[in-house]
Amino acid sequence: MRAGTKAFCVGAAALGVAALVRSANRKRYSFRGRSVLITGGSRGLGLELARMFAAEGAHISIIGRNLTTLQAAERILGDSNNPVLTISCDIRNQDEVQAAVRQVISRWGGIDVLVNNAGVIQVGPYEQMTIEDYENALATHLWGPLFTTLEVLPHMRRQRSGRIVNIVSIGGKIGVPHLLPYSASKFALAGFSEALTAEIDRDGIYVTTVFPGLMRTGSHVNARFKGNHRKEFAWFSIAASMPILSINSRRAASQIVEATRRGRRTLVMTPTAKLAVLAHGIFPALVTESLHLTNALLPNSNGNERTISHTGRDSVSAWSPSLLTRLGDKAAERNNEQLHPGVFF
Repeated sequence: MRAGTKAFCVGAAALGVAALVRSANRKRYSFRGRSVLITGGSRGLGLELARMFAAEGAHISIIGRNLTTLQAAERILGDSNNPVLTISCDIRNQDEVQAAVRQVISRWGGIDVLVNNAGVIQVGPYEQMTIEDYENALATHLWGPLFTTLEVLPHMRRQRSGRIVNIVSIGGKIGVPHLLPYSASKFALAGFSEALTAEIDRDGIYVTTVFPGLMRTGSHVNARFKGNHRKEFAWFSIAASMPILSINSRRAASQIVEATRRGRRTLVMTPTAKLAVLAHGIFPALVTESLHLTNALLPNSNGNERTISHTGRDSVSAWSPSLLTRLGDKAAERNNEQLHPGVFF
């Protein structure tokens, strides 16, 4: 064996051993006594994650924009043995984020896990979307996670450990029609999250980028709909409630917590989402064509409702709520989505 080849093999073996050691260390990560901060934690997936981390013995802090919703979440989480810190904060405002992080550190002594989960959904044709819709989506899905990450990183670097979880979406890998602001902003978060991973891994801080498909969290009742808003709500709520197309929110939260424990870099959830990502990588033209066909099936806009936005609860029809949305509606009840109209997180 040539010297160069031998050196390469030795180097590859050393890298393999180092990777195994690091993987084993990640698996041993315990959440007991850890400080976990969840944005958008007062309802939906964020609330499910708070339940899971609390069950693991973590100290929970949740951020949301609506104080009443936060108080309801605190009561829901009150069954756990650990107290919950609730903070009213708009993550789109950097000053509020800085104050919230200071409050968490003052209460728990630090932050070990940050889950960037807060989100907004605007559904409808591109003609109905305004610049403000895009600004809101980007502020929530990019600037918010950026503000929180920049605030917690110095503390995690000092302790040489930490977990950052960014909840993206399959819409951050494949552009979805009638979800333009959402997809554009989720693509931005995906790029930030995946690029950050390589830079802070050396500090013992692991970033997990999560790409869920449709989840039965109940968030459809507080999403925003434009154009023919009743039909838009109908297709969206039905799709988000179907067992084959969507994943139970508890199961989704469990997978995310386990991925966080192991320090997995990427998690794609639901068979449908995995298949879509695989197909997009191998046959991008075919996926693009299927999206064209999907768009043709979606509702046309009403010219007299160009920029009017409606919540899901204001867009009911014979199709939704119905037996077709029963699982999603039950999730809304479980996950604090039905208490306060007009507030998504």
